[in-house]
Amino acid sequence: MTRRPFVDLPPLQRAAGTVRLPGSKSISNRVLLLAGLSQGTTTVHGLLDSDDTRVMLDALRTLGCTLRQDGVAWRISGLGGQLKVNEARLFLGNAGTAMRPLTAALAVLATLQGGRFELSGVARMHERPIGDLVDALRPLGCQIDAIGRPGYPPLRVSGQAGGHLRLADPIRVRGDVSSQFLTALLLALPLAARTHAVTIAVDGELISKPYVEITLNLLQRFGVDVRRDGWDRFTVPAGSAYRSPGSIHVEGDASSASYFIALGAIAADEAALRIEGVGLDSIQGDIRFVDAARAMGAHVEGGPGWLEVRRGAWPLRAVQLDANHIPDAAMTLAVMALYARGTTRLSNIGSWRVKETDRITAMATELRKLGATVAEGSDFIEVTAPTHWRPASIHTYDDHRMAMCLSLAAFNRLAGAAPPCPVRILDPQCVAKTFPEYFETLFDVVTADPSEVPVLTVDGPTASGKGTLAAAIAERLGYHLLDSGALYRATGLAVLADGVSPDDEGAVARIAAALDLRFEAGQVWLRGRDVTDALRGERAGMVASQVSALPAVRQALHALQLSFRRAPGLVADGRDMGTIVFPDARLKVFLTASAAERAQRRHKQLISKGISSNILSLRADLEVRDLRDTSRAVAPLKAARDAQCLDNSALSIDESVERVLGWWALSGPSFEGQDG
Repeated sequence: MTRRPFVDLPPLQRAAGTVRLPGSKSISNRVLLLAGLSQGTTTVHGLLDSDDTRVMLDALRTLGCTLRQDGVAWRISGLGGQLKVNEARLFLGNAGTAMRPLTAALAVLATLQGGRFELSGVARMHERPIGDLVDALRPLGCQIDAIGRPGYPPLRVSGQAGGHLRLADPIRVRGDVSSQFLTALLLALPLAARTHAVTIAVDGELISKPYVEITLNLLQRFGVDVRRDGWDRFTVPAGSAYRSPGSIHVEGDASSASYFIALGAIAADEAALRIEGVGLDSIQGDIRFVDAARAMGAHVEGGPGWLEVRRGAWPLRAVQLDANHIPDAAMTLAVMALYARGTTRLSNIGSWRVKETDRITAMATELRKLGATVAEGSDFIEVTAPTHWRPASIHTYDDHRMAMCLSLAAFNRLAGAAPPCPVRILDPQCVAKTFPEYFETLFDVVTADPSEVPVLTVDGPTASGKGTLAAAIAERLGYHLLDSGALYRATGLAVLADGVSPDDEGAVARIAAALDLRFEAGQVWLRGRDVTDALRGERAGMVASQVSALPAVRQALHALQLSFRRAPGLVADGRDMGTIVFPDARLKVFLTASAAERAQRRHKQLISKGISSNILSLRADLEVRDLRDTSRAVAPLKAARDAQCLDNSALSIDESVERVLGWWALSGPSFEGQDG
């Protein structure tokens, strides 16, 4: 995802299609650490590519593991329980699934083998408690020092070679704050159980039990079979040692599936929304979100590795749910409550307060902006749907789940919002923690009324820089891009390839109507051939200018141009985008650089590519094209009556972009809680 301050969601109205989920964060980081601690090489398939996994990969590399990416798989040669590096500083971002288990593993290894390791993260990580884990490790003889505030990262773990751990008595750890403390001990203590069994006793009610089940399942895959007595006592057998399973596959993320299960329940009213990568056979506890979604009215079917979701009851049904077993996915239920009749109460969610942000307070604050009635307590939240929806600018608190959950508020039209309300998600790139392509994936399976999808047009004469400007603006806004010139240039290339005269209007129109054109990852494919560079050739430009003056050709391409108007928005550049194709565009920009200035720019571009050119000839050619484009009978080149004219002769591309984005901000809707 491109870094941008916000993404605006127009009112959305329907969902259908197929979603392929990224790998589970919980499984990915557990598997990475287990592979790093094991004897042998592990090939990991389906690993999540995210901020959290990247910091774990970096940590393993720093600690001496050999890592190699082989296509989409990772090959990790582990330490075999023996430190290769005895001193290191590890930066772990905001990844609790890296900070907690690495702290425990390095504390054990440093005590037995000697070493000194510092573990730190972002500011929010330094606010997330780790004292209960530290309190469990210190009685074993582990030396753990708080570098900052006691009970919180950053931490320093250290020890002298030849040390020993006190393992005769059970290791006690609290279970009612975060299950990650127990998971951290379960992952670390097999390193100390070669000659002695190690027992862990849990004090208090263990929360998030399904995440502990994931840990136990994966430990078994790596050769350690932990014995469990209920949820109070866990024993790592003597003689335990990690052994690579050779190859392991990471399931799709069940927590991420919750957003699309909810999406199907809200908006898949005609065809099912299919979710691939995780199914009803998942080892992840958050798959039980399916039961909660069904209780609210969703129709869900599934099998190994897949789910299909349709809208069932509508409005959705409010639920009263102890959500201790699905703490992350339960956030999605709070947003589903916006579409439910009655009040939804989610209880036993105290762990929300020690996650990436205080999620109870954050969720309550943002839902109220939308018009919902919300009550909150130390470990519960109650949500009643809005009677009057409001446009809202949603703060995400650098929390990926806040951004993804609350994107679903853009379907408020279906809940009777009149008029339907746009939603702005601030800091959308925070989704990189677990689902970097979330918004792109969302937009692939949703539709909006085209008239409500915002459009920004950039028109201007040849070589005015409109394509460069439009592409930069689309990147900043996260919008689709329509390079209308590419359509005409591609038609020109096809005309040349077929030996058709550019003046044969009927023949050219037939070619345009059947244009086999694809835009993928910055490349343009025509009839299965990469024509990205050929489109920018002078010959293609000349023919494009000729065929674009033919009414039948313009009509043939018109429907294709309109099809680019999809959520979340469109930036379209050309010569008649604001006048003919998108006359209702929210903002129309017309570039007015002179032919002399444009000739200078083109001359510099050609010279930089080693192509000789004559600046006077370039200017004359541009003036001829300008005359033809402005005097043609159909869609002549001119500024729309309500366009903002921009003379970019003396402006850099960055200055031009900022100027246009300033106009764009002024042209848009106002939001509750607007910021950025």
